[in-house]
Amino acid sequence: MDQDEVFKALADPTRRRVLQLLKSGPQAAGALSAAFPVSKPTMSAHFTVLRQAGLVTTHLTLTTNSALATPALDH
Repeated sequence: MDQDEVFKALADPTRRRVLQLLKSGPQAAGALSAAFPVSKPTMSAHFTVLRQAGLVTTHLTLTTNSALATPALDH
């Protein structure tokens, strides 16, 4: 986990809100996207930044294209 990437990820209020929403457990990317007034491509870019910083992981499931979780915040 690169410290600069973590700070970059946390500098954006949308990404901080995503992490707050994920504290209750994994959620589908589409469901998370629906909670924000921005386009899905914009949310995808936010998810990528969070993933690159090691703050979220992506898991493919049978019912959704992807679900995000926060392993870095679980402990």
